[in-house]
Amino acid sequence: MPPKLEDLPSPWPAFLKEVDQALSAPLELHCLGGFVLKSPYDLPRGTDDLDHFAVIPHGASRSCKLWADMAQSSPKSTKYKVFLQHYGAPDLPEDHERRLVQLDLDLANLSLKVLDPYDLALSKLTRNSPKDREDVKSLATKLQLSFEVLSQRFEAEMKPWLPASSPNCLDK
Repeated sequence: MPPKLEDLPSPWPAFLKEVDQALSAPLELHCLGGFVLKSPYDLPRGTDDLDHFAVIPHGASRSCKLWADMAQSSPKSTKYKVFLQHYGAPDLPEDHERRLVQLDLDLANLSLKVLDPYDLALSKLTRNSPKDREDVKSLATKLQLSFEVLSQRFEAEMKPWLPASSPNCLDK
């Protein structure tokens, strides 16, 4: 079950409430990265940023003062020691949107959706950094992810758009 706002580690509840109060209309962020590992999936690796790869409605980030107020090195990020960060163009399984997990924040305007654990693992495997590989191992162990499901999702939703010469990160 997704965590409630009060279940998130400090300072995220206070920060997210302030983000919510700064919004004048509903805003949905699709999130990945360390925040997602720590918050809904309860892995030990924390982070000081909330990486988001999509903003709904599209274009809201261009017109919203929020991004400057909650970005790294802003007064709010200095106060809370966390910040919002847009993550450009992550490698994600094709159908990830239909599997996004809604966090139960009960905020007036801010909504967060996070990658499901398999999609999160696949997004990290494509970067293939040592830290990301360790994150995937921790995620797979803690949540007892099925290699078969991970492999099937990769084959069906990611492998088709990789160049033929690319090494397959899921080869046995």
